[in-house]
Amino acid sequence: MPQMAPISWLSLFIIFSITFMIFNMMNYYSFNPSMPKSNLINKT
Repeated sequence: MPQMAPISWLSLFIIFSITFMIFNMMNYYSFNPSMPKSNLINKT
């Protein structure tokens, strides 16, 4: 593990950050847009 090249650490960090951003986007777009629609339907 410590003998790895810095490029492999950089690629691991990039892959981890991309998966973390995709996970946050999935949570945001699955929970956020459904709330105002339900509130508008309940208000009208």
